[in-house]
Amino acid sequence: MSGSFSLAIHGGAGVLTRSRMTPEREAATNDALDRVLATGEAVLSRDGSAVDAVTAAVCALEDEPMFNAGRGAVFTRDGHQEMDAAIMDGRACRAGAVAGLFGPQNPILAARAVMETTDHVLMIGQGALDVVRAAGLTFREADYFFTQGRWDALQRTLKMEREGALDDDPSRRHGTVGAVARDRSGALAAATSTGGMTAKRSGRIGDSPVIGAGTFADDATCAISATGDGEVYLRLCVAHEIAARMRLAGQSLEQAAGGVILTDLGAAGGSGGLIGVDRDGAVTLPFNCDGMYRGWSVEGQDRGTAIY
Repeated sequence: MSGSFSLAIHGGAGVLTRSRMTPEREAATNDALDRVLATGEAVLSRDGSAVDAVTAAVCALEDEPMFNAGRGAVFTRDGHQEMDAAIMDGRACRAGAVAGLFGPQNPILAARAVMETTDHVLMIGQGALDVVRAAGLTFREADYFFTQGRWDALQRTLKMEREGALDDDPSRRHGTVGAVARDRSGALAAATSTGGMTAKRSGRIGDSPVIGAGTFADDATCAISATGDGEVYLRLCVAHEIAARMRLAGQSLEQAAGGVILTDLGAAGGSGGLIGVDRDGAVTLPFNCDGMYRGWSVEGQDRGTAIY
């Protein structure tokens, strides 16, 4: 092995506003991000692969009920939970994704099973669940995924809809988790997982499991995991657009990601952010909204977590 590793994680751009964020909640959130960051660092510091590091980090995020993925997934308007996830290995641009699933404890492991055990990229429904079971992954009952805060958020949203008072709260629209990494060999990987939007229609799929929209990795350019208004990210092909600007226009990761998130996304009526790492290990974490739960670690250099 040669070189150094880089890792970035996010817990979504749908942060609580500063006025609603208590010191206790802020401290707990940063502590959770730090634990997740340490999980990914542990893999990379042992000369582990980027794809193993992002898998471990996103599993840890899915197990934290404060984030909208896995155990903390939000509810559809029908009172169900439908989860999406994707993973991409930049070494050969292999990818796997699942959408609309319920049952697997860690949807990101389901996505990885699709990548590693099938000839497909994106799977849904019973076929996806069959792949998960064949891989021997853990399933959980509904009570494992239920959190009172998410249920209450659904009831508040439905009440506001009935009263015609629905606001534009990003914490209801932007919940996603993700990780990107460069390992010591120079390989890149990205992983993203989400429960979607509070009170979304059943069957709605956002950008997170769509390769090139919310998730992308190519050793020649960068690894990206996005969070925000999924429909806009889908229309702009955000993750691939950044890689294309790097590859075809010679832009740096910071220039390309900044141009897409800070200019194009807003112009298209969207908000959110992303995390990215390039082939040289540079990290970027742009967002155009109030904040983004995030953490970063560049071996021998910078490390930290932030919300706003």
